[in-house]
Amino acid sequence: MSNHQLAFLLARITLGINFFLHGLIRIPKLEKFVSGIAEGFQESMLPQFLVEMFAYGIPFIEIILGFLLVFGIVSRKSLCASAVFIIILISGCALKEDWNAVATQMLYALFIFFLLKNLESEVWAIGKKEK
Repeated sequence: MSNHQLAFLLARITLGINFFLHGLIRIPKLEKFVSGIAEGFQESMLPQFLVEMFAYGIPFIEIILGFLLVFGIVSRKSLCASAVFIIILISGCALKEDWNAVATQMLYALFIFFLLKNLESEVWAIGKKEK
């Protein structure tokens, strides 16, 4: 295994574990999580029902994306889905002018784009390698 392959593998697993655990710890306190998100968006232009509906899905999206990334299951699609997820989160936080959250999410975006750019270095993945 080359250094590039090892770096890619560790970065992919790190991102996957991060997503997976974010979602996992939110499930037992889902109602509290959703109400906190909804409260944070009360002053935004987004309709509350839309915010709440998306907030209910966030932990499940994180768990699914995390699982796929940890095991390298259809990595290209998983990383693209992760990028779309982060784009949606950035859009929401920008609409409520939470620039600190946007900055943090931009780091996730860079991490995802780094992985996509280096996908040819993927090793130890389940399923078909994608190009």
